[in-house]
Amino acid sequence: MTHPSASRRFQWFSQGVLVYTLGVILWGAFVRATGSGAGCGDHWPVCNGEVIPRAPTLQTLIEYTHRLTSGLATLLAVALYVWSRRAVPKGHPARHAAGWALFFMLTEGLVGAGIVLLKYVAQNASLWRAVWMGVHLTNTFLLVGAQTLVVWAAAGRARMVIKGQGTVAVMLGLGVAGMGVLGVSGAVAALGDTLFPATSLADGLRQDMSETAHVLLRLRVLHPVFAVGLGTLLVLVGRWVTRLRPSPEVKRASMLLTGMYVAQLCAGIINLVLLAPVAMQLIHLLLADCVWMCVVRLCAAGLAEDAPRFEPSPAPASRVEPV
Repeated sequence: MTHPSASRRFQWFSQGVLVYTLGVILWGAFVRATGSGAGCGDHWPVCNGEVIPRAPTLQTLIEYTHRLTSGLATLLAVALYVWSRRAVPKGHPARHAAGWALFFMLTEGLVGAGIVLLKYVAQNASLWRAVWMGVHLTNTFLLVGAQTLVVWAAAGRARMVIKGQGTVAVMLGLGVAGMGVLGVSGAVAALGDTLFPATSLADGLRQDMSETAHVLLRLRVLHPVFAVGLGTLLVLVGRWVTRLRPSPEVKRASMLLTGMYVAQLCAGIINLVLLAPVAMQLIHLLLADCVWMCVVRLCAAGLAEDAPRFEPSPAPASRVEPV
């Protein structure tokens, strides 16, 4: 039997790992936004052919720091997995989530290595770079989602069950898919902002609408449309799940999701008006990750095996008067 204090320490550690991972993700976005992805050349895992770069440029320092912090994040993911096997019993959902968190941390490193080795960095404006950015963002979401579930399960909450959930599972699945599409479109839009900066809002609109516009600019215009449409979907999903699974955790997750998405939408508008400065790009990304964590939390609460279920009363049968 695990001692309560040990369980609390594991929970605190899982929260710390999640916060640190978010920091590494933001620094990775800083690497892209500042055009420092080629700071170590096309070498990986070494930097410009050296384990420790000598006389590095500023771009090299930015990229090299990201590699060092990413390496530490991987070690923390290993530690989280090992600790989960000691802190919670076999079959506990925190164990499974920690295993997936480690898996997605490793694939995150592989995707990052692929981007460097294939030279999809700096001013590379190919469509394949956008594809790899989409894959990178998807893997990042899966990583953050798994670590969020570790924190959730470490608090002693019930495991998720998909079988027999009916409409709730379908609605939550739509929410997850919608958030994935929105995140990928945001990654492509951010890449377009980095490669094709506009001098004014009007200039940016002319870029997007030009018949000769680069494909990344044509894709960039889709993100605001998705942000409104899919954001509305997420809020509706939260309200619907709250009605069908009226637990305090579901209600809290739905309220957090709505509030966080409004904040994200406001940040997106500010980012657009200010022509995507680096600081606003990082804030926008952080809020996107927070929205995603709220979606994951809503799924965990709504699909919990002990969540109360709302069963609508059948409509009373109408009486037929005898003729």
